[in-house]
Amino acid sequence: MNNNHMTLGEFIISNQNHFKYSSGELSRLINSIRLAAKVVNHEIRKAGLVDITGASGDINVQGETQQKLDVLANDLFKQTLINREIVCGIASEEEDDFVVVEGNNKENNNKYVLLMDPLDGSSNIDVNVSVGTIFSIYRRVSPDGTPVTKEDFLQKGSEQVAAGYVAYGTSTMLVFTTGNGVNGFTLNPAIGTFYLSHPNMQYSEMGRIYSVSEGYFTHFQEGMKRFLIYCKELNKEDNRPYTARYIGSLVSDFHRNMIKGGIYIYPATAIDPNGKLRLLYECNPMAFICEQAGGKASDGFTRILDINPSELHQRVPFYCGSKKMVEKAEEFMTEFSKNDKPTY
Repeated sequence: MNNNHMTLGEFIISNQNHFKYSSGELSRLINSIRLAAKVVNHEIRKAGLVDITGASGDINVQGETQQKLDVLANDLFKQTLINREIVCGIASEEEDDFVVVEGNNKENNNKYVLLMDPLDGSSNIDVNVSVGTIFSIYRRVSPDGTPVTKEDFLQKGSEQVAAGYVAYGTSTMLVFTTGNGVNGFTLNPAIGTFYLSHPNMQYSEMGRIYSVSEGYFTHFQEGMKRFLIYCKELNKEDNRPYTARYIGSLVSDFHRNMIKGGIYIYPATAIDPNGKLRLLYECNPMAFICEQAGGKASDGFTRILDINPSELHQRVPFYCGSKKMVEKAEEFMTEFSKNDKPTY
């Protein structure tokens, strides 16, 4: 079948044999995410026309002001998954604690838990900048038929069975991996169907874009400062200086760099010594996608997917993108900031 005409549903069916566990349940889960993404996309397209932008007045567990669309997206994804009885537990950046999903008979035999950032970059909605949804799927470790426990969610990123994101931009794209490469699907809004538009997405080994909020430069660790100076230096042999591109929406910055080649960094600072991105909801799923696309993801010293989570809302520094760029950043961190290596 021509890739340009393959729908997401057809792709899932034709690639079920690549999934190491029973594929039917995971296929239903991806389909549920597809449905919720289309509903969230519809709501986002109404921003500015109805009262769904701006702050909701609530504060989330991280002490951040929730946007109205944060709450809306969280509820839409959560209800879609609960109503379909497709997972046994959900953890969200917008929830204080994980959610136990019970079946109609109070016993849930589903084998998967889902973790999500329902609307990454939501503060950008008011100014019409692209935002996204990030999700991560694990096989539960607690006994089937029992309520999920925190241990089901506190698994290393290397244990993920699937991860992906939805980019709500000039077009709406669903990008995901089940551990066998990365594929992107673009929504045809006229008929509400996702089509395979970006098969086998790959990072170039070396890129020319660096994405970081340089306004915090004076608060960065010395290794990070030295790396940024390196990125700006003139060196024709290795195509420097590099180009700075920073949107402030992880999904958007990550998506651009995967297509064009580059590195995304949200480092530790004097203000936030553990960075600001969440290991479970942002870093682990993006790191899984990154590695599956031939890239590399670390906290500046350690592979992200090898970190043992200790809490649901744990934060870590995040370096991810083209392999050689991440390795160069790690060289600077090891040489100049080795005494600031994080401990988990």
